[in-house]
Amino acid sequence: MGCGSSDLKLQDARLFQVGFQAILLTIGVLLRDFSLLPAQMALAIASAIATQAFWLKVFKLKNVGYLSPLITGFGLSLLLRADSLWLHPLVACLAISGKFLIRIRGKHLFNPANFGVGLALLTLPGAWVSPGQWGNDLGIAVWLIALGALVAQKTQRDDAAWLFLGTFLGLTVARLFLLGYTFERGWEILIHQALNGALLLFAFFMISDPMTLPDRPAARRLHVILVAVFAFCWQFLLYRPNGALWALLCLAPLVPLWDFLVPGKRHNWHGNKPLQTIVATQGKMPG
Repeated sequence: MGCGSSDLKLQDARLFQVGFQAILLTIGVLLRDFSLLPAQMALAIASAIATQAFWLKVFKLKNVGYLSPLITGFGLSLLLRADSLWLHPLVACLAISGKFLIRIRGKHLFNPANFGVGLALLTLPGAWVSPGQWGNDLGIAVWLIALGALVAQKTQRDDAAWLFLGTFLGLTVARLFLLGYTFERGWEILIHQALNGALLLFAFFMISDPMTLPDRPAARRLHVILVAVFAFCWQFLLYRPNGALWALLCLAPLVPLWDFLVPGKRHNWHGNKPLQTIVATQGKMPG
């Protein structure tokens, strides 16, 4: 017999992602100085949910829930910082709207949280991202790896997270070797990079988003490698911050090209349940 609605929900990896993001945010607020007001987080989540409801009504979409805006709201709370209360809800609204309005062949182009952060940094005064907020505490890094790896495996995109980290850290090792660092000093720098909470958060909770990666495994891996190389060059050749965030945002337009050249099976949040049993119009259902 087919799965019930409760079974479908339990198969949805976004449930785990929401829970783990909430845990990470709690750890950050309690153990680290996140400079985040509870009102900013609440407004970001409320705005994301309200915007999702608005577009679902506009496009008359059914059987599409609210896990995606919850993830976006939590993601913006984890990443974005501001001196005002209005910025977080505005960015959340723009991020969710982008998911509905910027679509190619039925697939949204940008990761919503990544898109929202990029827009905020480019256009809104008083917005910033603080990569150092996580610090390099081993405990935080272990939490991020353990929880993030489970989420990535649930979404069947763990290869993207590990490939990104392997490529980025591999390039870091090559750079240290070329610069002639001693083993002790080079190892210290490598560990500092490997335990960077912001990098791990990006790898396991953002680049592993199955809805904004190429559908074909080979194309997905190539795209992830390109993102890692871009991020490395941005950080170590241009000496600019937030390399991973900008790399994912700038290279997102390549994903429709990969899907056109080497099409693959589109990801289904509901496990093995056929999409047509969940929504009648596959290409119109926002992920």
